[in-house]
Amino acid sequence: MARSGRLRPGVKQKLNRWKKGHSSESNPQSRRFRDAARSRFYSRAAGPSDLTVDVLKLHNELQSNSFSIGPKEGPAGGSVLETEGDALTEKTGGTFLSGLSDCSNLTFSRIQRYWESGSAAHKEICAVFAAVTEVIRSQGGKETETEYFAALMTTLEAVETEESVAAVVYLLSLAMKRVPAAVLRKEFSATAKVLMRLLAAQAGAGSVLALRRTVCCLSTLLRRQDVDVWTFPSTLQIYHGLLSITVHVKPKVRKEAQRGVCSILRGSDFMFGDSAPVIHPAAQSTAKFCINKIEEHGGSTEGATMLHLLGLLKEVLPCFSVRAVKSCCETLLRVMTLGNVMVTACSMQAFHGLFAAKTGPSTLTAELNAQIITALYDYLPSVNDLQPLLAWLTVMEKAHCNLSRLQGSLCLAHLPRIFSTAISCLLSPHTQLLSVAAATMKVLLQECVAPFTTDIGDFASSSPSGPASHVCKMFRVVEEALAYRFYASWASVLDVLTTFFEVIGSQASPAMTQCLQALCDLRTTPHFPYVLELERAVGMAVEKMGAETVLRAIPLQIDGTEENLDFPRSWLIPVIRDHVKHTQLAFFNKYFLPLAAKLKSRAVELAESGQTLEAKIYDTLQWQIWTTLPGFCTRPTDTVVAFKNIARTLGTAISDRPDLRPTVCQALRALISKGCENDADHAEVSRFAKNFLPLLFNVYCTQPESGESPAQRLPVLDTIKMYLTLAEQKLVCGFLDKAKEKLEKSDSSAFTRLSVMDLLVAMAPLVDETSMDQMYQMILPFLQSKDHSIQKKAYRILEVICGGTQDTCRQFVHKHLDGLKVTLLGSLKSASSPAKRPRLMCLIHIVKQLSVEHQEFIVALLPEVIICMKEVSIGARRNGYTLLVEIGQAFLKFHSDGQEAITQYLALVYAGLTGSVTMISCTVLALTRLVFEFKDKMDVATIEHLLKNICLLLQSKTRDVVKSALSLIKVVLFVMDTSGLAPQLPLLVESIGSMRDDTRRYFRTKLKNIFTKLIRKFGFEMIDSMCAEEYHKVLVNIRKAEARNKRLRTMKRNASELESEDETPKPGRGSIEDVLLETDSDDEGTEEKRKDVKKRQVQKRPAWLKEGGDDEPLNFLDPQVAQRVLATNPELRKRSDIKHDFTVAADGRLVIAEGPRAKANNDPEDEAGDILEEVGVKSKAGQKQRFKSADGDEMQVDSGYQAGGSGIHRPRPLKKNKDHGAEYKAMKGRGDVKRTGKPDPFAYIPLNKSQLNRRNKAKVSGQFKGLVKNSHRLHRKKRTK
Repeated sequence: MARSGRLRPGVKQKLNRWKKGHSSESNPQSRRFRDAARSRFYSRAAGPSDLTVDVLKLHNELQSNSFSIGPKEGPAGGSVLETEGDALTEKTGGTFLSGLSDCSNLTFSRIQRYWESGSAAHKEICAVFAAVTEVIRSQGGKETETEYFAALMTTLEAVETEESVAAVVYLLSLAMKRVPAAVLRKEFSATAKVLMRLLAAQAGAGSVLALRRTVCCLSTLLRRQDVDVWTFPSTLQIYHGLLSITVHVKPKVRKEAQRGVCSILRGSDFMFGDSAPVIHPAAQSTAKFCINKIEEHGGSTEGATMLHLLGLLKEVLPCFSVRAVKSCCETLLRVMTLGNVMVTACSMQAFHGLFAAKTGPSTLTAELNAQIITALYDYLPSVNDLQPLLAWLTVMEKAHCNLSRLQGSLCLAHLPRIFSTAISCLLSPHTQLLSVAAATMKVLLQECVAPFTTDIGDFASSSPSGPASHVCKMFRVVEEALAYRFYASWASVLDVLTTFFEVIGSQASPAMTQCLQALCDLRTTPHFPYVLELERAVGMAVEKMGAETVLRAIPLQIDGTEENLDFPRSWLIPVIRDHVKHTQLAFFNKYFLPLAAKLKSRAVELAESGQTLEAKIYDTLQWQIWTTLPGFCTRPTDTVVAFKNIARTLGTAISDRPDLRPTVCQALRALISKGCENDADHAEVSRFAKNFLPLLFNVYCTQPESGESPAQRLPVLDTIKMYLTLAEQKLVCGFLDKAKEKLEKSDSSAFTRLSVMDLLVAMAPLVDETSMDQMYQMILPFLQSKDHSIQKKAYRILEVICGGTQDTCRQFVHKHLDGLKVTLLGSLKSASSPAKRPRLMCLIHIVKQLSVEHQEFIVALLPEVIICMKEVSIGARRNGYTLLVEIGQAFLKFHSDGQEAITQYLALVYAGLTGSVTMISCTVLALTRLVFEFKDKMDVATIEHLLKNICLLLQSKTRDVVKSALSLIKVVLFVMDTSGLAPQLPLLVESIGSMRDDTRRYFRTKLKNIFTKLIRKFGFEMIDSMCAEEYHKVLVNIRKAEARNKRLRTMKRNASELESEDETPKPGRGSIEDVLLETDSDDEGTEEKRKDVKKRQVQKRPAWLKEGGDDEPLNFLDPQVAQRVLATNPELRKRSDIKHDFTVAADGRLVIAEGPRAKANNDPEDEAGDILEEVGVKSKAGQKQRFKSADGDEMQVDSGYQAGGSGIHRPRPLKKNKDHGAEYKAMKGRGDVKRTGKPDPFAYIPLNKSQLNRRNKAKVSGQFKGLVKNSHRLHRKKRTK
């Protein structure tokens, strides 16, 4: 806090301080209001006073805020009664607002929020509404909208004061929106007469509120009339009265009138009927009004009225006829020649509204649309005028899109000119203009060219005609932008070319060959900065035109006989690999396969001759060529013809080329999943299953050589699984028999047996029922095997059989259900830990098919399931939690009452709390998952009973048990509401407070998390009063942290809202439903609420006149002189500040946190992820990178090398060099010496933030004193020498 009487630095010079004793001189000199008040205080009013007894009574009621709903009670508790002489009446049972408080009509529901408003207008509305309601009730009315309409119309003729008129009109506007249309049509003349008289009275200097609501009533009344009424001159006269308000000086009145006119023209009732006219009868008079008013104010210096009319035209122009639209557009084009920046901007908005409405030919024909496009080129702003040019491009984009919708061929003829203009914008220094111009061209290609690609014609001829010629002109314009003068905007040009290739590349490939060659030449330019954009463009050409067409235009220039190993076009191979698809597979067989073979032979020759580096280059090239094969196998167009020619080569590569095996397998999988789209392709690929599957089986069963990773076998297994889906069932059964024979051989190695069992896992769901029975009998002994790997594979076979979706699998499980139960229960004791995951998965599939008579089997499974909560394998734990939930679902299926079923299930689980320490911990974890999963089926008593038992476990000496109990408490706090948890709160807090000291210290983080949740639910004071004194500091720290986080979230949310308001463009015109929508934004007290808010003053935007170049005078007779009038200062450049929420390091790098680091910055109230981790739904964060092995287990893979062993691989501890400058220390003698390539040792002093500590001040200063003394002493020694 600043000291009293002191000013902060820099303020004293800005203030005119008064001398001592002269502070009263700061009072204002003007006394106009005080003198006027003093004169009225001592004088009597000249006219008759409005102050009456009734008014005073009403004033007292308003000031006392006595808006009670029922009867008032007097001092003695009885109701206050009115007295008339000696008689008592019962009328005073309510207040003067009783008619408002108990009104049953929902039309006036918004008025009830005005009860306690401080606005006099709101109180007047409440008083009038209450009085009208009482009158309707006194006459036996039902309080319908029609009754309110009649009563309010009668009241409107009787009231005189402006406040009462405003209140009545406001209520009338609400009622008329719900009054039946027949009533408004019948009472049209009388109602319109009253409203027009009121409009004339209020138009001059009346109440803004009354005038707004009168306009609203008029628009509602006119909108409900039939089409025949609009033929009467009186109706048009009323409508013209409404039109005259559209240029009112008051903004709210003007906007209400414009909204009313728009709703009449677009939303009248007869416009939605079967015989609705295309154009509203009043549209022609509206257009004439706008044209006359614009021409009347066109030459005036005050352009506010013209701007108001242009704003009206923006909304109603799509409602006019073709003739009216043409006249209005001619008027708009004339006023744009005035050079007024605001008029030009509003006119462009009107054109934008016309084109964006997407009207039919009755409003805007294709010829008129094209004429407007041609005319707008005369008003093209200067390239240096940023904002007007952006608006012009946006309008032209909408105009061409609308013309394309009306007549596509005519639009194609106009596209080359807009493309030439947009390309010229790419020379601008404004980056925003570059992006908008490129986006405009892309939208035009996608909206105006893409729908008509089939009708454009042939591009094969050298000089195409018709629509094809227009597309060629557009492409040539963009292609010319690859010249060096467009260097700064090459990224945008390449983006547009990418869209060109995407839209029309498949047809216009002959016209794009030269462009591809130019792109290739640019790519070979040294230090080309837009490599990614260029490769994306060429890649799109490969995708749409095909690799053969692209390589015909820009050959690879690689044949294996090169003397220079630069390969300037080798970059094409990765581009083709990433983008080729839906093309001819035969081209790969014809072009790439011979080239790869030639490069491979060349690499072998070079390797034999000792040129290792050159051999490696050629070997890499041939491998890159092979990597394009998966792309060619993705939706090929000639599978039936080409696959048989390449099948033998692929089989040879699988068996003889280990380096190509993953790529070939990937290609086969792509061909099977994405290339067999019809029956012919499916039959052709499945025909070679008898050839490929044995090769793949042999490769997978062959033990890899030393140094080869086991993960390289996984693509082979995936290919086998996918190819088996195409093979016939008889063929798969034959493979299964051969695999069983190989498995039963005694001379088979362990690796072969495991590999064969992997193949059995892949074939098991696809065989017939007989083979499945034989397989089941074969794996039964393996379930008892002491070899953990064999046992695990056997359970995997049983898992895929039990979980298969094929009919044979379901029939097998149904037939052998009893045997499976006996087998799984009998093998429980011999089940090893690695086999737990597939074993539990088998049980999951079986439990889903059990009925109520198998409940004993489920009960017998529970101990095994519970103990799996502590399994080492993540997959086993996840399956254990899943099986736990499935058993609960089975209990719900067995019993009709859900709560009783869950209660019985929990009673069975509670038995684990009497076991060993490990069993208790696992049981608590199981209960945690059950509480989270079945919280809707548990009553409060069940959770309270569970919580009491868990609180007892907090006193345990075993940390594992306490950890599980804390997890359960955390979940209970998440699922229970405050009312259910409040009775158990003292017990919970007491149990946490009585924990052992060592346990409490060990789990201090978990306890702090629990206390945080308790404080959020019950508040700091209650939790602090229940806890011991030793927890007070922790609770205070939590409260401070919560308050700080709340402030930070609020600041961040406010900042993001402000940024979004600044960056988000204003929404355009909505639909007719939005126009007619009844909004609450028109509250009538906004004038009073905003009196103390300073209004923004609308300043006229200045315009700049750009002079001619080279000191030439400006020619005002030049047709292009309009481009010299700028709305942007050409000498100023806008600075773009990009804001983001990422932390910036000291060197400018963005620090983007992931995983557990990012979790710390999240909203602390978002507990879902944390709870899911506690109950085992998802794994803990920070796990190592994993991949699935052949049997489906997750295997950990280290991301990098770790030191270990001896010699050079031994782990070396990092040395912390605290002695700065030790590397300069001399080996012999004292002092420092210079080192080659390093700075001088005496030139730098290390900076350390710890030196800023006050406690270390003396120590640091002493070190520097000694440093200075030593340097002086050495200097003196040198001088004496």
